[in-house]
This record gives sequence, structure tokens and C-alpha cells, in this order.
Amino acid sequence: METQPDALSSSQEVETKPLGLWQQIKEDWIAHKQDWTKPGFRAVAIYRFGVWRMTIEPKLLRAPFSILYRALYRHVRNVYGIDLPYTVKLGRRVIIEHQGAIIIHGYCTIGDDCVIRQGVTLGNRYREHPLDAPQLGNRVNVGAGVKILGKLSIGDDVNIGANAVVLTDIPAGKTAVGIPAKIINSQACPNPI
Repeated sequence: METQPDALSSSQEVETKPLGLWQQIKEDWIAHKQDWTKPGFRAVAIYRFGVWRMTIEPKLLRAPFSILYRALYRHVRNVYGIDLPYTVKLGRRVIIEHQGAIIIHGYCTIGDDCVIRQGVTLGNRYREHPLDAPQLGNRVNVGAGVKILGKLSIGDDVNIGANAVVLTDIPAGKTAVGIPAKIINSQACPNPI
């Protein structure tokens, strides 16, 4: 039986079509256990609003949304301690588990289904390379107090133990702990976080 080209192309369009603002926020709300009071959910929702407002043209029409975004962004940063600028490339269903001392570089990429806990810094390593930032794959589990510094690539399904300082790339499926972080046998430590 042959597949009709029209049916195939329309199903591909559905899969690749990006989610709208409210669909993304609903998905994030579900990922945060349907609790709108969680600071992590609020930070991600404001991030999504910040990205969405950049799609408004002309700039004059965007201006009131930008003023609102900046006020909300500063509130989340100053009250909850979560610095998540709209320039970050944030995947779907990212969970910010706890509040406090979370700094994410504006040029970071964070994949789908990642978990970030309190005290995490995703930033640059050298002053002379201010735009270098970590690139996290999908389903990365970042423990409390972790520092990931520099233009690094963290593969899919990586676990990073609490208080680790990551200075090198970590391949997919590995577990890293320590200062500086070293890859360990994940079977020896089944739940490193």
C-alpha cells in the first residue's frame, strides 16, 4: 500500500510545527507537577514570554511587552535567584527544581527534559572569551551546586553529581562527579544525584 504524499507531508508539518506560547507554558506547567507557585515554573514561563515577545513586529508594538518582560525577569532574578535570560536556547519541559543562585549564561543551550537544581552556574570560563557557554543535550540531570564552565558539550542522558565543577566535555550517557569533574562508572553509583 502506497502512502499518499499529501498525507505524509501534513503529518510531518504537525510534528515539526513549533508550539505556541500558551502550549509551551502548559507543557512546562505539567512538567513542574502542575504547580504554578514553583519559582522554577515562573522563571521558565517568563523566559518563554521573553522569547515570544521578540516575534512581535514592529518594534514599537513590541515595546510595552519588552517593558513588562524586563520587570518580570528582574523580579524572578532578584526574588527567586534564577537568572534565565531570553537569549538562552531552552528546550521543552526543562525543570528548574529549586530556587536560589541559578545563573545561566545568555548563550547557553539546554536540551529537552533537563533538570537543573539550586546553586547551578552555566557560564563562561575565560574573561577573554565572554560568549563561550555550555551546550547541554537532552535529559541532562544537573545536581545542586554544579558549575559547568566554558564552551563545553554535555551529551544526552548525562548525570552530573552535586557540587561538581565541569571543565571538559562529557559524552552521552555518562555520570560525572568531583572537582574537577571526572567520569565514573554509573553502575557503581546508580543514583549519583
